[in-house]
Amino acid sequence: MLLSRQEMDSATISKMIQEITLLVPGFLLAVTVHEYAHGYIAYRLGDPTAKMAGRLTFNPISHLDLFGTIALVLTGMIGWAKPVPVDPRYLRNPHKDMLWISVGGPAANIVAAVACALLLHVVVLAFRGSAAGPVSTFIVGPLAMILARALIINIGLAVFNLIPIPPLDGFGVLMGMLSRETAYQLGKIEPYGFIILIGLIVTGAVNIIVRPPIMFLVDILTTGLR
Repeated sequence: MLLSRQEMDSATISKMIQEITLLVPGFLLAVTVHEYAHGYIAYRLGDPTAKMAGRLTFNPISHLDLFGTIALVLTGMIGWAKPVPVDPRYLRNPHKDMLWISVGGPAANIVAAVACALLLHVVVLAFRGSAAGPVSTFIVGPLAMILARALIINIGLAVFNLIPIPPLDGFGVLMGMLSRETAYQLGKIEPYGFIILIGLIVTGAVNIIVRPPIMFLVDILTTGLR
């Protein structure tokens, strides 16, 4: 039986809502641990700015960014949060400390991805071969899909942020690895970083750059599940 246009539209909307519902937990986890890690490392290195701004929290609402959330919904893999404020004047060694603050977010996402992968393995292996039933249909299946998406989102956020272009974390890591003189010269591109990044996103270059490492890491973490 052919479906009517109204039924097809309803099915499409229903599928979209279902997909967003499965993405939300992983995205909230990813942006929260990412920004908390930035703020916590900055705080430990002497900068209380994030704490004073109320950003040293596991409340995801404090970290959400509208456009970053929309990007996640559209790509299912890449998104971002509001950057945690950092004031280098509080840091004992700003040049090197910014490196650790920058790498903290992506590192936290990798840890979260590994945790999701371990839970996914437990869930899948514990119920593999069991007869289908209400528990498998309404709990185990959706839980596995949420964990799988959380894994991908955390890996995606980590890899995306390691692109060495301002305002992404990779630029802060690169700056910390260079000499002060070279970093100063490279820092002159910061005012144009967002324009460069938008250009890479619009042209599809970002997808070409990040997709292979994302899928490589996801494949490693999900080995044995297929």
